[in-house]
Amino acid sequence: MAIFVDQNTRVIVQGLTGGQGKYHGLRNRAYGTQVVGGVTPGKGGLDVEGIPVFDSVADAVAATGADASFIAVPPKAASAAILEAAAAGVRFVVCITEGIPAQDEARVYNTLLRDFPGTRLLGPNCPGIISPGKCNIGITAGEIAELPSASGPNVGIVSRSGTLTYQALYELKQRGIGVSTCVGIGGDPVPGTNFIDCLSQFQDDPETHAIIMIGEIGGSAEEEAAEFIKANVTKPMSAYIAGVTAPAGKKMGHAGAIVSGGKGTAQGKMDALAAAGVRIGLNPTEAGDLMAEIVASLR
Repeated sequence: MAIFVDQNTRVIVQGLTGGQGKYHGLRNRAYGTQVVGGVTPGKGGLDVEGIPVFDSVADAVAATGADASFIAVPPKAASAAILEAAAAGVRFVVCITEGIPAQDEARVYNTLLRDFPGTRLLGPNCPGIISPGKCNIGITAGEIAELPSASGPNVGIVSRSGTLTYQALYELKQRGIGVSTCVGIGGDPVPGTNFIDCLSQFQDDPETHAIIMIGEIGGSAEEEAAEFIKANVTKPMSAYIAGVTAPAGKKMGHAGAIVSGGKGTAQGKMDALAAAGVRIGLNPTEAGDLMAEIVASLR
């Protein structure tokens, strides 16, 4: 098994005729993902290397049976694209778009909760999701993800940082440790899917035996996750929190990565997770080493 997406997931790419949508959509298909269509208003009837293009998500879903969407459109079009996918009944939406205003993200998030509870949004401003050997939606390079083994142990990954998502995958691949699913939730202030959503799914997934969590400064998501872990997660975990040396009041890369008013510090997040029983690495490689120790103890 895996979480959120697997070999049966059928994907459309909103923005397939654009440069980024085409490049990553074709890479996803080359990995083995079922990319069954694209959507660009006004370009229905076109074909992108064998992938049919439709004018609307509704048309694409009706023709292909797609149940997931990969959104690769500019910021000004992203909110409408997300809601169009939800209105068409798409159950899982991955939006990689960066630079969407936080108030627009909040509006879309709350609209989904109110009007489209059957749709889950991953992102925006995220690398996407990969269930190795089954499905890859987004911009993650599939070759850095170790396939899960039938006997395990396999590790689930959830990360706020895109770059550290890739490093977590590669750290495990170097050690020959299989990955059930890797989820990049993105670092914006209003993510559609958060740590707790992923931790809950990993806890219930029989193919996931341990979990790596990558956090960063800013907000309270990691502290909230620590409380959830303490009460609900029985699988062993390692973690890394980026931003130990970040100065207060300065945004570090992501819109949500800022220490404000003494809150959201890396140390506070590490302390909360350690108190929940998570083994903390002081750098990504150390988090990988700790996970290798955990996996060895499970074999």
